[in-house]
Order: sequence, then structure tokens, then C-alpha cells
Amino acid sequence: MAENSVNTLPLEDFSATINGVENGEIPVRPGGKPSLDMLLNVPMRISVELGRARIPVKSILQLSQGSVVELDRASGEPLTIYINGELFAYGEAVLVNQERFGVRLTSIVNRSEQIKNPREP
Repeated sequence: MAENSVNTLPLEDFSATINGVENGEIPVRPGGKPSLDMLLNVPMRISVELGRARIPVKSILQLSQGSVVELDRASGEPLTIYINGELFAYGEAVLVNQERFGVRLTSIVNRSEQIKNPREP
């Protein structure tokens, strides 16, 4: 049997942190310091919305390469950024290199904005 088996690895006691999570509290290590370590490797889906459009199926079927779909936002308006479907921030498009785009966060939404527009439709 290998020396680094599961039985020989040190284990951290998370029992003190699990009880508080159900009540909406920040997890606390047994030493008393808040810890988000258990969330660091949780994958999250980030989506950026340029705008929206309502189009009848008839018009969608007529789309072809080079067609333009007009969105409901004006040029220069901030992009909406969602994390796991929840409104998170607003930003602007940036060119990362010659082949890729990115988004620069310009403002992170506060709690009252999240309540007004909580989920990606």
C-alpha cells in the first residue's frame, strides 16, 4: 500500500462550519476565523449579456450568415454579468488579444439591485 493513502492524509474537522451554513452564516474554522476555503474550487457559470431581442420564429428561420439581429441596448451601454444566473455586476467589453474578448467590471451590484433583478430570465 502507498504511503500517501487516504487513511494517512490529515483531515480537517468541518463539523463546526457546516451547522452555521444552514443558517446563512459565513463558515468559521474551529480557530474562530471565517473561511471561504471550501468554496475556492467550486465551478461557477459566468455569463455576459450584450442585450436581448424578441423575434418571431418566422424571422429566425430567415436568418442566414451575415444577418444582423438588433438588440434592445444602445451602443456603449454596460454589459450585464451574471454568476450562476444571479445578477452580479456590470461591465464593458475589452479586447484581450487579437482573437479574444473579455469583460472589465465597472460596477458590482448592491443587494437592493439584486432584489430588483435577481435572476437571468
